[in-house]
Amino acid sequence: MTTQLLFHGDDVNPTPPDMALFHVIPVPYEKTVSYEGGTMDGPKTIMEASCQLELFDGKSIPARHGIHTFADVDCSGSAEDVMLRIKDAVADCLALNKIPVVLGGEHTVTVGIVDGLLEKYDEFGVIQFDAHADLRHSYQGTLFSHACVMKRIFDHRIPFYQLGTRSYSHEEHLLRLENKTPYLDAETIHKHGVDAFSLPPDFPDKVFVTFDIDGLDPSIMPATGTPVPGGLTWYQAMWLIEKIMESRVCIGFDVVEFAPIPGFHSASFTVAQLVYNMMGYLTRSEVNMDYFGLDEGFL
Repeated sequence: MTTQLLFHGDDVNPTPPDMALFHVIPVPYEKTVSYEGGTMDGPKTIMEASCQLELFDGKSIPARHGIHTFADVDCSGSAEDVMLRIKDAVADCLALNKIPVVLGGEHTVTVGIVDGLLEKYDEFGVIQFDAHADLRHSYQGTLFSHACVMKRIFDHRIPFYQLGTRSYSHEEHLLRLENKTPYLDAETIHKHGVDAFSLPPDFPDKVFVTFDIDGLDPSIMPATGTPVPGGLTWYQAMWLIEKIMESRVCIGFDVVEFAPIPGFHSASFTVAQLVYNMMGYLTRSEVNMDYFGLDEGFL
């Protein structure tokens, strides 16, 4: 009998779903990766690496607020079938007023997550960390490609903001210009720092953060299908996340496109630390503490 992996392993007491703030949902989905594969192994490897994390993240203990890890979402069948299962898993989490933390898998999984969010929230925005715009209408014959995920969000008329982008087709470039898509490319962040970032005043009060790990520079994150030079440094990413959490209610987040390299443990540990740090920035944010009813004594 196989023992289910838990995020953060034995360091965190198993927390029932109704008591855990964070619901970790692994989705080992990979069907449209167009260069190098391996993202189906991402969730399992992230979970294994998370067992080596310290509970104290340098500022607080995010796990104090409870982490419940679910079994993998079934990724067999058509893309539409898988997106529906992701939607249902997210909707179940939101029904308990908890925060879905989805571990991909390729970036397509975000389509199912957003469908689940739309079941509960009338208005929210999406903030995307990514090397790529992912705004192609279709790619390699399918609408459900990792290269099309933000176009599906655009089609829902959901506001979004792109961070760290530096690789996009002419089609995507024109769509961003024509629709005045707000973004801060990686080069601008390197030139002017994270202080150059602020969400538009009319951006929704609630946000979902999708973090494609190729948004990070390949020097610290080579374990992804399409690495692009010139990405975000570790602390640039952390400070951008902190700014987001301090100004908006985060209703969930995902980390996607991690393709583990056998024996290269630093990449696995980096992604696990990223996930845990995002939990930490959320639980230390006054706006999120107020919204989710958190306090120092919670769990």
